[in-house]
Amino acid sequence: MKAPEDIIIAPYTTEESYGEAMEGKYTFKVDPGATKTEIKHAVEKLFQVKVIKVNTVNMEGKMKRVGVHRGRRAA
Repeated sequence: MKAPEDIIIAPYTTEESYGEAMEGKYTFKVDPGATKTEIKHAVEKLFQVKVIKVNTVNMEGKMKRVGVHRGRRAA
């Protein structure tokens, strides 16, 4: 099992996540290879809270073009 510091990369702060924080829902950038169970244990250990539910989203990078070359941004 990975260390909690390796799973939770950074808080994800947007206007929407600020609103959800008022409801007790918090958003983090996490390691892409981490499972929901690993994320749950990492948050519980780092922040000393009881996690009820974990939701994950895998985002693909946007398509970008430089000249004739196409590629994806990092997600």
